[in-house]
Amino acid sequence: MNFRTCAAGFLLSLFTASCIQDEVPNVEAAIDGCTGANIQLASIDATHKEIEIYVLDGTDISRQELNFTLADGATIQTDEQEAGDQPPYYNFSQQPLRRFTVTSEDGNTQATYIVRINKMELPTHFSFENLRATTPYHIFYLTNESGIMQWASGNPGYELSGMALNELEYPTTQHPVGYSGKCVRLTTSDTGSFGAPIGMPIAAGNLFIGSFDVQNAVMDPLGATRFGFPFTKKPARITGWYKYKKGETFTDENKNAVEGKTDMGDIYALLYEAPTSDYTLAGDALPLVGAINGNIALMARIDNMIETDEWTYFDLPFEPQNGKTVDAEGLANGKYKLAIVFSSSIEGAYFRGAIGSELYIDEVEVICE
Repeated sequence: MNFRTCAAGFLLSLFTASCIQDEVPNVEAAIDGCTGANIQLASIDATHKEIEIYVLDGTDISRQELNFTLADGATIQTDEQEAGDQPPYYNFSQQPLRRFTVTSEDGNTQATYIVRINKMELPTHFSFENLRATTPYHIFYLTNESGIMQWASGNPGYELSGMALNELEYPTTQHPVGYSGKCVRLTTSDTGSFGAPIGMPIAAGNLFIGSFDVQNAVMDPLGATRFGFPFTKKPARITGWYKYKKGETFTDENKNAVEGKTDMGDIYALLYEAPTSDYTLAGDALPLVGAINGNIALMARIDNMIETDEWTYFDLPFEPQNGKTVDAEGLANGKYKLAIVFSSSIEGAYFRGAIGSELYIDEVEVICE
């Protein structure tokens, strides 16, 4: 055997060993997403291993389609089989809450998720009295005769920064003294050494109807934010109460001070066309420059939020957008969605704002025709 043959054999063995190393089975057991027919919204709480699925009232959930996005190589199965289960179709008619266990590719890691199907109609009055969870951060929910729905916020993304020592140091929290009972407090916060190098030096406090995909919070923060839930009434106005204090220094996405610019909070609501049940507006629906999303039919937005330490009433009319009129038949058939958004910094979605800006919100109502 000559030297060249030996060398070739040696290199081949190295290449083979490298390939084997590259193909080590994945150890992660996680659900990263969930889609399916009739699903209007899927909210995944990775911390508590809970998934809330929202469908319209009247939906047949005896064969609910659930297409899970799993960690590479992972598998999933129900903990208890129900009559009619034929993955990806599952019977939730007897138990709206079921458990699914994910097993990692290497077989050594398992995670059990609670999956709940909620039939509901979006309410029109919001008091922010109830918390679904208090740790590691506050999660608001509302309860009425139609069911339960969770408000979304950027809190799961802020958790990645490690800046909050307790639940009250997150950008979105409940405050004990509101206009009536408790209220929401939204605070623009510093993301520290985590956010600054990646162009995310601040996190505005926000609360919105929709969902937040923490898996994409760093790579695609605007895409990770999804606004809206089906709405079958034509909104005329949105009203409520607020208090606002702006932070001292307005900074851009690189945390450079912007001379002569001050912060302002934001309150807005959108009624938009949803061509499919899983269509939702992303965080770039209202860009800093350029046209708004073309599916928006009606918008109500505060023009000028004044600084005030007194509870101040707002009454914002819904106005037509994009030359559209609301189709009554489409509205009745769930082809429109409503988004409601509050933020302590109007440009916070683009990581521009003033650290310390605070917006308090309470007793919000959507008044319909």
